[in-house]
Amino acid sequence: MASSLAHSAARGAYFTLAAQAARILLQLLSVVVLARILSPHDYGLLAIVLVVVGLGEIFRDFGLTSASIQAPELSTGQRDNLFWINAAIGVLLTAIMYSLSWAIGAVTGEPDLVGISQWLALTFLLNGLATQHRANLMRDLKLRPLAVIDVASSAIALAVAIIAAVAGMGYWALVIQQLVTGAILLVGVVAAGRWWPRRYSRAHPVKQLVNFGWTLVATNLIGYASRQIDTVLISFRFGTAPLGLYNRAFQLIMTPLTQVRSPLQSVALPVLSRVQQDQPRFEAYVTAAQLALGFLFGIPVAIVAGLAEPAVDIMLGSRWAEAAPMLRMFAIAGILTTVSFVGYWVYLARGLGADLLRYSIVTALIKVVCVVIGSFFGVLGVAIAFAVHPAIAWPISLAWLSRITPMPRRQLYQGAGRIIAVSAAAGLAAWGVAQALAATDAWVQLGVGLAAGLAVSAVALTIPVYRRDAKTLASFVRLMLKRDGRSD
Repeated sequence: MASSLAHSAARGAYFTLAAQAARILLQLLSVVVLARILSPHDYGLLAIVLVVVGLGEIFRDFGLTSASIQAPELSTGQRDNLFWINAAIGVLLTAIMYSLSWAIGAVTGEPDLVGISQWLALTFLLNGLATQHRANLMRDLKLRPLAVIDVASSAIALAVAIIAAVAGMGYWALVIQQLVTGAILLVGVVAAGRWWPRRYSRAHPVKQLVNFGWTLVATNLIGYASRQIDTVLISFRFGTAPLGLYNRAFQLIMTPLTQVRSPLQSVALPVLSRVQQDQPRFEAYVTAAQLALGFLFGIPVAIVAGLAEPAVDIMLGSRWAEAAPMLRMFAIAGILTTVSFVGYWVYLARGLGADLLRYSIVTALIKVVCVVIGSFFGVLGVAIAFAVHPAIAWPISLAWLSRITPMPRRQLYQGAGRIIAVSAAAGLAAWGVAQALAATDAWVQLGVGLAAGLAVSAVALTIPVYRRDAKTLASFVRLMLKRDGRSD
């Protein structure tokens, strides 16, 4: 049983990582192509509306995705009821968003936002219908079809958006991209799950699941408000063009990380939930998860931070040069949030919703204070504040968790220290090379800097503790590549 679960988790991670690697490539392609056609103003408009959409998405999900995955048992009737709850919320939010579209345009002084808001309101309906179909696939660890659906939806939506942008549709290309993604995801998860919900029945109570979901809604609302405070401050204090620069720098780093971390939750959460009563196995899984996330993504992100200037020049073009220092700050933030992300999984796996809410309130207040102070130093000041926040919040997270549930606190601190140390060394090596070759072509800086960063990372393997970490990762990869067993 233990071997089967480990194999299912590893194979699930394999398909998830493969899919997210493809999605990251598509995201980078989107940035490279669309950023050369569309303006910072276009991206700024969409960023404003997506703040509202993101807020609505918290209510649309209502925490019921995590609730259904985390539940030790979930009957067919309960699953049907959860579907209708999510669908009803999606319909309601679509109507609310459409009604608020004129107010959004008036408050921001951007009349273009009215039409954008009205069309993006449809995403609530699409996602509401897809929520439990997707959760059902995740719960059953059927991650291969889910991976295919995610990649296909992103690829088709990007192709349509590029066509629309080339046709001169401006910001509407970005709106179309969002809608096409949602539509294809809905069709895909329904087809893959082969499950047709029956009518709502009171004979299958879901009160406990809804209560768990509600605590996650409150937690996510607090987290979302703290995450969006930077967008709101920049849009009102500095305008849509600076917001567009900030948003593109953010998307280059944080979106790929999110695309990897969040889907990996679909593997980690059901696995950790199943072994939560076996403390040694639970701690081993948590520690291995941190190492996998930290080393696999911390080192590349650190190298990108060191090569921020040539990376922005190549990916976005010369008119986006002001985004480079912001990109560097987001990379630092990305590394710190990645090494601490397993803490969030522990809260969910052990059903610690109320404790997660209290912790989120504290860290959200810290985030708001950091960003408000940073805003007095311009847009770059906001980006610096974004990097400072996780450096403060991460130790609080570990201390908080250790008080309420058994945690391998010392191992997580040590693992994070090793990850940050080798990532920083790789990033500094890449930065030093880029500075030395500043007069050369951006591609030369990028290539040589990348080689320098990877070389420094390889040198770390001469240190025994890093060799042990490498063996842990190698064992995980071998599990992923085994052909026996099932994850789909």
